[in-house]
Amino acid sequence: MTLTTVLAAPGAATAATRANLDLRWELKDTGTTAQLRGLSVVSRDVVWASGRDGTVLRTTDGGRTFASVGPEGTENLDFRDVEAFDADTAVVLSIGNGSDSRIYRTTDGGKTWDDVFVNDEQAAFYNCVSFFDRRHGLAVSDPVDGKFRLIETRDGGRTWRVVPPDGMPPVLPNEYGFSASGQCLITAGRNDAWIATGGDQEARVFHSTDRGHTWTVSTTPLASSESAGVFALAFRDRHAGVAVGGDYLDPANGTDALALTRDGGKTWRVPHSAPQGYRSAVAYHPWFGNVVLAVGPTGSDVSLTGGLHWRQFDDGSFDTVECARDGACWASGPNGRVARLALG
Repeated sequence: MTLTTVLAAPGAATAATRANLDLRWELKDTGTTAQLRGLSVVSRDVVWASGRDGTVLRTTDGGRTFASVGPEGTENLDFRDVEAFDADTAVVLSIGNGSDSRIYRTTDGGKTWDDVFVNDEQAAFYNCVSFFDRRHGLAVSDPVDGKFRLIETRDGGRTWRVVPPDGMPPVLPNEYGFSASGQCLITAGRNDAWIATGGDQEARVFHSTDRGHTWTVSTTPLASSESAGVFALAFRDRHAGVAVGGDYLDPANGTDALALTRDGGKTWRVPHSAPQGYRSAVAYHPWFGNVVLAVGPTGSDVSLTGGLHWRQFDDGSFDTVECARDGACWASGPNGRVARLALG
């Protein structure tokens, strides 16, 4: 039984916040051993995942079968993020310095791909891509000339252009983003976007209310160092959000690895309890705003109280998690692991 089915029952939202739900991941056979850090869940049936060795996977039958649909000749690329709009249309982002940072777009389910963006700045290193709607989107790079570099699209990913850096605050000397789960850049609604950072003495969150043209920045309580910071963000709406992270070199250490905001990221606070380890991704359930999931290399956790209290329900390794509008939640990670959330 899926989580969606149970929570859809009358009174289930209230009962779920009181009950100790018996959650589990239902693993699917993907036919690959590639690490899958990119995930885009369109529905309970349609899911895209991406990762190392030019891997892009697509299922349209709820994970019963997966097709390998990556662009030809990209075996040396690492697709850390994928954003899909339906069973046919998606963009994938590969990471790396210079021309290794690329964006590809398909409109036929991966049969063919257009190479729509190739980074021509050696200093740039693109980490994540996110869309406000089917036409407007952003991709973020590590800092160039002391500021995070952004590119934007206004035509569904067909073309991209650099966003003028005037509205971006300067970065700290060693500040950058983490391409661990495709969630270092996220969007909510028509205009709001957030960027997660680390690497320096402070783990920070940048926020834009005008589709990425001007930004403010705030400091979070999360630990920060060369291998630590905010790795992922999720927002239920423009105000309520969760930041997760920690130190990926110390994955069992959950100290200062999660924080909550109620004001769109202006201020952050530590919850009553938190996952007992580094977490690389987080997602709200789309129907029940108090249900939040977090995943990482040492396990998966759920909060039924909007992030205030957490409990671990799985000890397997995942890199990212996402829920579709129909309530289906999926995760992906190392060794080709892809799973759908279920009960019992």
